[in-house]
This record gives sequence, structure tokens and C-alpha cells, in this order.
Amino acid sequence: MNTQAIRDHYDVAIVGAGPAGLAAARVCADAGLSTVVFDEQPSPGGQIYRSVTATPFKRGTILGEDYWRGAALVAAMRASGAQYVANASVWSLTRDRELGIATGGGVQLLRARRVILCTGAIERPFPIPGWTLPGVMTAGAAQILLKSSALVPQGRVVLAGCGPLLWLLAWQYLNAGRRIDALLDTTPNENRSSVLPHLAAFLFSPYFFKGLDLLRTVRSQVNVVSGVTELRATGRGKVEEVVYRCGARAEQRLQIDTLLLHQGVAPNVNLALSAGIEHRWNDAQLCFLPTLGANADTSVEGIAIAGDGAGIAGAQSAEQRGVLAGVAAARSLKSAATVTGETQARAQIARYQRGRMFLDLFYRPAKQFRIPRGDTVVCRCEEVNARQIDEIIALGCPGPNQMKAFLRCGMGPCQGRFCGLTVTEMIAEGRGLTPQQIGYYRLRPPVKPITVAEMASLPKTAADLKAVVRV
Repeated sequence: MNTQAIRDHYDVAIVGAGPAGLAAARVCADAGLSTVVFDEQPSPGGQIYRSVTATPFKRGTILGEDYWRGAALVAAMRASGAQYVANASVWSLTRDRELGIATGGGVQLLRARRVILCTGAIERPFPIPGWTLPGVMTAGAAQILLKSSALVPQGRVVLAGCGPLLWLLAWQYLNAGRRIDALLDTTPNENRSSVLPHLAAFLFSPYFFKGLDLLRTVRSQVNVVSGVTELRATGRGKVEEVVYRCGARAEQRLQIDTLLLHQGVAPNVNLALSAGIEHRWNDAQLCFLPTLGANADTSVEGIAIAGDGAGIAGAQSAEQRGVLAGVAAARSLKSAATVTGETQARAQIARYQRGRMFLDLFYRPAKQFRIPRGDTVVCRCEEVNARQIDEIIALGCPGPNQMKAFLRCGMGPCQGRFCGLTVTEMIAEGRGLTPQQIGYYRLRPPVKPITVAEMASLPKTAADLKAVVRV
């Protein structure tokens, strides 16, 4: 792996070392371009293949065979000569492709002729009463602990929500010998009718039989409660109980030690938005997606987006999207180079996209779990609840950015990752408009926390500072 000092200029800078970033880096470096990959994690793999080169698990059945595909991607990236920079936070990206990097306690500015954003996905907010209690965490966070440290929760464990990741985690826990007390499935019953037009495509997708086997395995060993329409966590000082209801039935209570929540994922758009890249609301995936051209190019010249940051499509599609972005970068910067792989990548994307609409619509989260009410916390960083937001909407607040002036929503360390989609949908519903009309938070650097000491080490001239921090 290439670990030399970070340079001031590269042909291609890639943000993120998941399947898309690894594939793009391999293509660009193989074409002879100076290529760097910046990764927040201590080892490559992204979220899907997290810790694939460092996990305590040996190749076997606990994490599933698909997980180990990441090892081949990492090996190919290493062999290509691309520079990999671990524990690096990209906190700034300008329209002229200048990146601000924080790593090793210092910061550095550099430029690239092309930038490929492979920032992946983040879990969708799941704002229910009690979701901030100790002992309540996301399924994604639990899976990180499993992959990176072979850690599983002790005591009584309940999973709740909807989406493929929830079922995958349950399956992995069972493989690891972890008992699951219940899986509370919040998938709305009405979703079944909306997916019928897309059923045939899904039956011929690569996911159908894999998904069917996974669901059968989990259902045979776990108490699965379907049709959950109300959900909350309670406890004093930590979670002690999960309370749920299925339709008009009476409330049910389970004594628990750990509650793992999940209701799908959404693209991690903060860095792209900070660079001024155009995004539009996608009603199937209930999130903002970047507007992209045929080769993953964005509305900002020289910046491309690949992987789940371009729209949720799964690990295999993300990898092939990375190939396309790498091929496009190589052809634009080194026209004499022979770059192959585009045709095969497009064919694989079409294969793995087959039936995607079925998954998007079937696991579309219920409205009551996306738009909270009352004292439910929405913005965890600033401890703002739904009632406060509804009161400001009633005053005529037009959008998320104006909401900041009243309640500081989205101004904490996470920069809106935990509350952005929730606030947009709440305002849209309150004003009778679409999320596209309401918009998202206006993101400015630094999009990731950096210290005052790190900021003070930046260039001091007014021209340099203006290039980094847009006011």
C-alpha cells in the first residue's frame, strides 16, 4: 500500500475506500494517473467491507461469503499503486477541486484535476421516543462492532425497523451464536400492493434467492413480529423496555437490554452539497440524490460521484459505478491511454439494478417513523424535539436553513446527518409542499469537525482563506 506523504496535487483524488472508491482507484492508477484515496477509516473497505483486511473473523459463515469480496478489491487497489491515506477526514471541497484534509492532527490543502466522491451511505434517521437512550443504537453501528471487533451485545436483544440490513444483521448474529429475542418489523403492509408492478423484475434479480434464504433462516429462529405501527423505547438512565403496537391491537412490551434500530439507508450527501453539486429529491428512495450524467459526472465540472452516494443500489453496483467513474476520469485526463471495462461495468450495473425499485418500494419506511411528533428528539446534537420544530413551522418558517436561526437544527457536529431528512419532510408536510420545494440544509466547510488548532494552521492570506471557507 502506498503511504508516502500527501502531495499538493494529484491527477485524481478519491474520497472514500468502499467498493466504489477501491474500484475507481484501481482503474485510475492502472491508467498511469497519480491517484490518492482518502479514507476516514483505519483500513479500507468502506461500510460494506469494513475491516475486511483486519477483522478478527476468519473466512467462514458468520459474515457471509459476499463480505469477503472486499478483500479482492483492496488487493487490486494496493497492486495498482494508488496512494491510500487512512484516518483522513475530508472537511472541505471547492468547485475548483481543492480539498481540505485533516489527518494525523494536522490539515492540508491540495488540488486534483479530477475528484471522485465515493462517500457511500448513512443510515436513515429513525426518530422514535427513546431513541437517544443508552442501549439504543443503529443496526449499522452494531454491524461495525461485529465486523471490526467481533463484538455482539449481551443480554436481551431486539431488532426493530425494516430494510435488508436489519435482516442481514439478524442473520449474522445467528451465525455468531447470538440469540435475538425479537425482530419487530415495521414494513408497512400497504407497501405490498405498490411493489406488484416490479415483482417480475425482482424475481430475476441476483438478490431474490439470496434474500429468500436469508429471510427463511431468520424467521425459523427468531420471533418476528410483522406489521408494527407504533414503537418506542423506555427506561430510566438506559433502555429497559421496548413498547410496540400492531395496528389496532393492544400495546405489547418487551424487557430488553439492547435495541437496534434501522429503516434503510440514504446517500451521504454533505460533502457533495458543500461543493454546490445539484441534488434533487427522489421519492422512491426518500432522499436527495445528485444529478448525474452518463459517466457519473456532476453539475460541477471535474467532480464525479460513484457508489451509494449516487443513489442506493448495493455493493456490486457501487463497485461497477466506481469503474465507470474511473474510466471516465482516465479518458478525460490521459486520452492516449487504453482504458477498458466500461461495457462490462454497464452490463453488471443493469444486472444488479434489476428489481431495485421493488426493494425501494417494499422497504419504504412508514410515515409515522419518518415524521415524529411531540417530545421525540429530532436533532440529537442540539436536543431539539418535534414539538419545537412544529411550532416554528407554524410561524411560517420556509425551510431547514431558516430553521437554524430559531432552533440550531443541523448545526451540531453531525452537520445534519441525523436530522436533515427528518426536518425536510416535517417542513414539507407542515407547509403542504414537496421535499424538493423545501430543500436541504445549506452545507459549508468544514463539513466534518476539525479543531481550532487545525484551522489556525491553514494559510493566513485573505485570498487563501476565501478559497477554503465560503461566507
